[in-house]
Amino acid sequence: MFMRFTRHLMLLTSLALAALLSACSNISVEDYAGEEPTFEPERFFDGALVARGVLKDRGGEVIRRFTADINAYWTDGTGILEEDFVFDDGEESRRVWTLTPAGDGVYVATAGDVVGEGRASVAGNAMFLDYVLRVPYGDGTIDLKIDDRMYLLTPDVLINESQMRKFGFRVGEIVLSIERLDPSA
Repeated sequence: MFMRFTRHLMLLTSLALAALLSACSNISVEDYAGEEPTFEPERFFDGALVARGVLKDRGGEVIRRFTADINAYWTDGTGILEEDFVFDDGEESRRVWTLTPAGDGVYVATAGDVVGEGRASVAGNAMFLDYVLRVPYGDGTIDLKIDDRMYLLTPDVLINESQMRKFGFRVGEIVLSIERLDPSA
C-alpha cells in the first residue's frame, strides 16, 4: 500500500514539475525581434482599418463572428483606436483604446471596459498586449485576463490571437485579422 502511494506521489510530483517547467518556457515578444516587416503601431494604427474575426468557446468551437470598423489616429504622441463592432447576431458595441508610449517598445493601453491599464510590448513584427477585460455575464460582469498576440504579416495586414482566462483556466479565444483600408497612407 505504501509503495503504491509513493509511486502516485512521485507521478504527481513529476507532472507538477513538468507543468511548472512548461509554464516557465513562455514565448516572449522579444523572440520576434528579428522578424519582418517591422511592426510600428504609430504607422499601422493610423487611418481606417477593418477587423474580421471569430470568438471561440473553451472547446474551440466558433460561437460568434464579428467585424469592426476602426478609426485610428495619433494626437500628441498618444494613439486612439475607435472600434465599432457588429456581431453576427446583430449586437453592436464600441471600444475606444488609448495607446500611450512608455519607452523601449512598451505602450500603456486603456479602454472603458479594461480594468486598470494594459501593457503592450512591441518587437520585430509582433505586439503582445496583456490586460483584464470586464465583460457582461448573466446579470452582472466578470473580469477575464486577455493575452493578445498580434503579428504583422504585411505592412497592411495583421493577425491577432487572444487567449481569455479566468482563475488561470482558458475560457475562450478570439482570432481576427486587421487590414488597413488605405494601404498607401
